[in-house]
Amino acid sequence: MAAGVGEKIRRALLGAAAALLCLGLAAGAARALSDDIIRVGVLEEPKSLNLWLANDTWSQRVVDLIYEPLYVHGPKGQELVPWLAAGPPQFDAAQLAYTVKLRPAKWSDGSDLTAQDVVFTGKLIQDFQMPLHSSKWKFIKKVEALDKHTVRYWLQKPKAIFLSRTLLTPIVQKKQWEPIAKSAQGAQKPLQVLLRHKMDKPVGTGPFMLASWKRGVFVYLLRNPHFFGRNQTIAGYPLGPYIKGMILKVFGTADAAVLALRKGEIDYYWNSIQPGYIQQIKDDPEVKLFVNKKSAVYFLGFNLRKAPFNDVNFRRAVATLVSKEFIIQRILQGEAEVMHSLVPPGNEFYYNPQVPRYGDGLDWNQRVQTAYQILKKAGYTWQVPPVNASGEVVKGQGIRLPGGQPLAEFTILTPPADYDPHRAMSGQMIQEWLRAVGIPALSRPMSFGAMVQRIKDQRDFDCFVLGYAKLSLDPGYLRAFFHSAMDRPRGYNMSGYRNPDFDRLADESENAMDPAVRRQLIHKMQAMIMQDLPYVPLYNPLVVEGVRKNRFSGWVPSLGGIGNEWSFCVIKLVK
Repeated sequence: MAAGVGEKIRRALLGAAAALLCLGLAAGAARALSDDIIRVGVLEEPKSLNLWLANDTWSQRVVDLIYEPLYVHGPKGQELVPWLAAGPPQFDAAQLAYTVKLRPAKWSDGSDLTAQDVVFTGKLIQDFQMPLHSSKWKFIKKVEALDKHTVRYWLQKPKAIFLSRTLLTPIVQKKQWEPIAKSAQGAQKPLQVLLRHKMDKPVGTGPFMLASWKRGVFVYLLRNPHFFGRNQTIAGYPLGPYIKGMILKVFGTADAAVLALRKGEIDYYWNSIQPGYIQQIKDDPEVKLFVNKKSAVYFLGFNLRKAPFNDVNFRRAVATLVSKEFIIQRILQGEAEVMHSLVPPGNEFYYNPQVPRYGDGLDWNQRVQTAYQILKKAGYTWQVPPVNASGEVVKGQGIRLPGGQPLAEFTILTPPADYDPHRAMSGQMIQEWLRAVGIPALSRPMSFGAMVQRIKDQRDFDCFVLGYAKLSLDPGYLRAFFHSAMDRPRGYNMSGYRNPDFDRLADESENAMDPAVRRQLIHKMQAMIMQDLPYVPLYNPLVVEGVRKNRFSGWVPSLGGIGNEWSFCVIKLVK
């Protein structure tokens, strides 16, 4: 009993320190109590700690530190690292089944993790058709517990995403979720009841657990004393956590968060720092910047259901005229990488570097001359061609389609500048480049929701500039973006791209269980897409993050930045 009282006192002190820090009171006294607590600045608080509803960035970041999957991706690549699993999944080809052994692990309430928890998680996803997870579970025929620490998955048919996505599903505790599920099943809308359940005390196996949450101010996470990874070395990293906890302090604006980082009120700003702040932070001797690649893509899309966008020659000419390097240097101030494929270069296993690179290395005159030749050969004409009889680049006027009719003015939809200035300004620049050769493009900002509705639901558009800020490391999204079956209202194939050869490759890649075989298929899919160009990939922003040098060290860079579970499990207080 004495030990229990002592633990309560210790937690109370830590909680008091958290409150003082987050309220900005008695900073010196608070520091004395909280040297081993990292203060993290965030822009928003979680919307929910209900795992099944946590689909926004800020909710996922907290939830990912509480709940754990069987396998994770290592920080340096695509390798599948056993996490709650004790080793690699064992495949029985004859039965189309995988067997997974579990590590000895405990939940944050001190009870044992068992195979029954894993089975329950899978059944819960299938029974309720969980929106964030059901697509990677619909081909699972059965999950069973062979013993307390052994699980077997039976597949209806081969699916590559079993290894890259299904096995990365977070596991929930049967004891906590079973009564919630039973109560929801009796409701008229079971899924809605389950998703609306307020999870105040989530029980997980992760390195941290929820201590307190003051809405709109901070989230306080305490080190999980039962975390299975403590004092173990996984993927070459000796795990802690070595910190006692984390305070996620909500700022709401980048201005306030960056100022707090520079003043030492927070130790780490968990967000990519915007280009406008970077130089002043570089000049600050107390702050260290980390620059990492991201798994994202921003692109120019065409509506292939209408002319002239259904002409690949027109799309290739536009791609040649677009200077991605200019966009990166002038609009993103150098804090991005050029994209030539829809798979980011940082995804090294699947990225194909041998795709066409339109306009790469050309100056403006060379771009115009190359685009002009593409269009001229395809039958386009001008009142005033952009390249005169002497081969000089001039302002083009009055472009006509191969049939002789004038090309009508068309619109490039973008989000508004107050939503995303980079995409809005990119649209403006693309407009100017096209108009310079006589192509009557008009960039038009539109509210993001209305823009998506017009593109995905109504399919009433010409071109657009959009992006995916967080792409899965599994490039199965290529199939979703471009398979003809996805060309439907609200489907992911927004461009209306249809190619039977691509469909065959995409279907084959979806069922390829051998990663090496699938890699070859994904490479072919990238090359085909970049030949046909339904999208012109533009840029992938870099992740630039700042930490206080004198507080914690040992950060683990990865694709997406240093704000990852590996970092929070290994960082230590600077002595």
